[in-house]
Amino acid sequence: MASAGSHIHPTALVDTSATIGSGVTIAAFTVIGADVTIGDGTTVGPHCTIAGPATIGRDNRIHGFSAIGGDPQDKKYAGERTQLIIGDGNTIREFVTINRGTGNGGGTTRIGDDNWLLAYVHIAHDCTVGSHCVFSNNATLAGHVEIGDYVILSGFVGVHQFCRIGAHAFIGMGALVSGDVPPFVLVAQERYGRPRGINTEGLKRRGFDGDRVAAIKRAYRALYVSGNNLAESREQIARLAQESDDVRALLAFLDSGERPLLR
Repeated sequence: MASAGSHIHPTALVDTSATIGSGVTIAAFTVIGADVTIGDGTTVGPHCTIAGPATIGRDNRIHGFSAIGGDPQDKKYAGERTQLIIGDGNTIREFVTINRGTGNGGGTTRIGDDNWLLAYVHIAHDCTVGSHCVFSNNATLAGHVEIGDYVILSGFVGVHQFCRIGAHAFIGMGALVSGDVPPFVLVAQERYGRPRGINTEGLKRRGFDGDRVAAIKRAYRALYVSGNNLAESREQIARLAQESDDVRALLAFLDSGERPLLR
């Protein structure tokens, strides 16, 4: 059902069970499936496919040829009801693919607010993406990946299933991420991505002052430069965390992971 003020091109196919908000634009040859909700002010470009169950928030910009809410690419998926939830104000560029969750993986793929997903980005089943992230062209998440807020994935980045990337991290072009990346860390490409410092420039742009950046740098050195093993590094970071909320967030990330830490 379409609300007043929406504009649906005559060649678009919209299932009768879909809920279309006010001021929504759906361009030519787009298909909106059953059990899809699209929030007010969202624009869907031409030749897109949005399958349900899926809930898409307000003021999103979905460009042409995107495939949103498709079945998970998982052989164990047996048609159980799963969902995709996308927040508000996201920009989703051409040929982006985002899959729903799986029944044995939590059931939900979730995208936050104000993200930029550039052309050919792929977000697999059961992923969780925070808000204010930028995924450059061809960045790819395997299943069950968790991405914090303000994360930047450069072009052609690949993230292994079940990995976590903490808030404010920066992953350089072409890096293959096979372990957890703590908050604030910068990863550069070799054969596999390796930590190469903290995302200093990104933190400054977001208003982190010199004292906060310095505290994060001390924690990074304890984790990656000191030569200590992980247990020893954690003890040192725990001491630093007594005086820094940011280091406490990094410590909480270290204590909550299932995959090995990228080191």
